[in-house]
Amino acid sequence: MAHLEEVKGLVLSVRKHRERDFLLKLFTYEYGKLMFFVRGTKNPNNKLKPALQNFTQATYIADIRSSGLSFIRDSKHVTPFSSIQQDIFKNAYATYILQLADAAIEDRQVDPGLYEQLNRGLKAINDDLDPEIIMNIFEIRFLRYFGVMPELRGCVICGITEGAFDYSSIHHGLLCPKHFHEDERRYHASPKAIHFIRLFSVISFDKINSITIKEETKKEIRAVIDQLYDELVGIKLKSRKFIDSMKEWENMLKPASKSKDEKK
Repeated sequence: MAHLEEVKGLVLSVRKHRERDFLLKLFTYEYGKLMFFVRGTKNPNNKLKPALQNFTQATYIADIRSSGLSFIRDSKHVTPFSSIQQDIFKNAYATYILQLADAAIEDRQVDPGLYEQLNRGLKAINDDLDPEIIMNIFEIRFLRYFGVMPELRGCVICGITEGAFDYSSIHHGLLCPKHFHEDERRYHASPKAIHFIRLFSVISFDKINSITIKEETKKEIRAVIDQLYDELVGIKLKSRKFIDSMKEWENMLKPASKSKDEKK
């Protein structure tokens, strides 16, 4: 007889399997990333349906197998991120974050801390905090999971942690102005962009609402993160390309927003 247990899970992806069944990929608090088989949910009145939607967190009653597919039997405490599900812009950023998590995390890599971060990040997007900032935070933090996290605490040469910095590919980390000569081909990035990237690597999600960033600085941050990913990670997710294309037409669909002063 199968042993059923309760696991907290965040839906990473859902896809149909044959006519009536689904394959559900969850990032669980207890077991890390797992693929589940869900049988016979084609009926729209099936009670499991709400727990099988993208951008949903729930407690799943499951038969956890040590290898291969596990099985979902029931669910409770289903919490959808409804605003993300209904908003194309929020949906795009959240999709990319979860796809990036899927790419960065090995199956069965248990990480309760990351589970909580993902839930807090999605809740922040759902609650109308800036999704681009939240995306950037995860992009920086996932560098560690890809095994390529650079030294962002301070200058890799002298260790100083205050002041302006630039990124050096040669030294896989930051340089202070006194040591810029150590790498003439450093990024020559905006000091503001480096400042926020350093902040993103350590900031608590409870403090995200205290950050506002000008569009010009966002573009500079984007350029640095793109360079880091091109150089260190090398993956090209379709959801990321969609965000790039979305920026070309989102201003036509969104009402004009008031500009905010940047807070350091």
